[in-house]
Amino acid sequence: MRAERDIGLYIHVPLCRQRCHFCAFYLEIATPARTEAFLSALTRELSLYARQDLLGRRALQSIYFGGGTPTTIPARQLAGLLSRIRDLFPVSPDVEVTIEAHPATVTGSDLSMLAEAGFNRLSLGAESMAPGDFIPIGRPGTVTETEQAVDNARTAGFSNISLDLMYGLPGQSLASWIRTVNSLITLNPTHISCYALTVEDHTRLAQDIARGLVAAPDETLQNEMEDAAETILGSAGFTRYEISNYARSGHTCRHNLLYWTNGEYLGLGPSAQSYVGGCRFGNVADLDIYTGRLQSDQLPIRERLTLSEEEQQRDALVFGLRLLNGVPNSVAAGDSGQRDLLAQLSAKGLIVNEGQRIRLTPLGRRFADSVAGELF
Repeated sequence: MRAERDIGLYIHVPLCRQRCHFCAFYLEIATPARTEAFLSALTRELSLYARQDLLGRRALQSIYFGGGTPTTIPARQLAGLLSRIRDLFPVSPDVEVTIEAHPATVTGSDLSMLAEAGFNRLSLGAESMAPGDFIPIGRPGTVTETEQAVDNARTAGFSNISLDLMYGLPGQSLASWIRTVNSLITLNPTHISCYALTVEDHTRLAQDIARGLVAAPDETLQNEMEDAAETILGSAGFTRYEISNYARSGHTCRHNLLYWTNGEYLGLGPSAQSYVGGCRFGNVADLDIYTGRLQSDQLPIRERLTLSEEEQQRDALVFGLRLLNGVPNSVAAGDSGQRDLLAQLSAKGLIVNEGQRIRLTPLGRRFADSVAGELF
């Protein structure tokens, strides 16, 4: 285990203009009053952690604004928030500063303001490049807005642009998925994430499937779509470096690599999760409770778990196996029980030991969640 790990800051913005049908995350519909309440509480949370010096004066290697839809907050206020972070915490000179955005929530002037403030990586939720795919998942916006947002981002000075896609959407065929991937490539992003649609309990999508209004995802078709994306993106110069993520050379997501390489991260905002100093802890998933606690100068932590060295090593193995090149053998040098589990997984063709590293096989990537469940 490293004595001092890289550290990142995650800001969770639980605000959206509306809830998509597949979304099960905690969120609030953005209004001026809810936005102001969130920003006021978040500023207090930042100040409390700065006074505690929980990070031990380590410089932030990444700052990530996720959600939700962070860009429901006006760009000027986002710029002020980033400036406040820089005032309170040491920041690496080459820090990666990411902001997630729905294409319809950012104008050219917004993006220029964000770039000038120091945001240097933009992650846009494209989801699909076929307009008909949006309807059954309740995703607002248009393909044209995605194309315009990418163009505006480049004009504003963003050179690191990531685009998210979902596959296995209701009514989506293999041919239409291939067209979506090829269309996305023409936008020349530096990073692409491809996520298989999953049906979460208590979502509008789950209800629609139960009523027979839309079809449930076809696992076999999703596997074919995953294979097609890997082939097409590989031919276009993208390297698959994690189960769902592809990047051009030099553009892997530094913040997400913290999760997969046993780095540390402090998460702020309702429902945000943290891993610092061998301890995992998470905030309450309720904006009112979150703001109430912080108004009383109390951190809004809901649960906290201190991990033993063995548990930290297990987590490093489980999360590290999501990377295509896996983990060093030393990470898998656990107790006899863990070694037996790894032997069983190897016998099933789910993992392979190649030289000095252990990684998931292509079959193992299909069942990555099951592999993780076995190892936990």
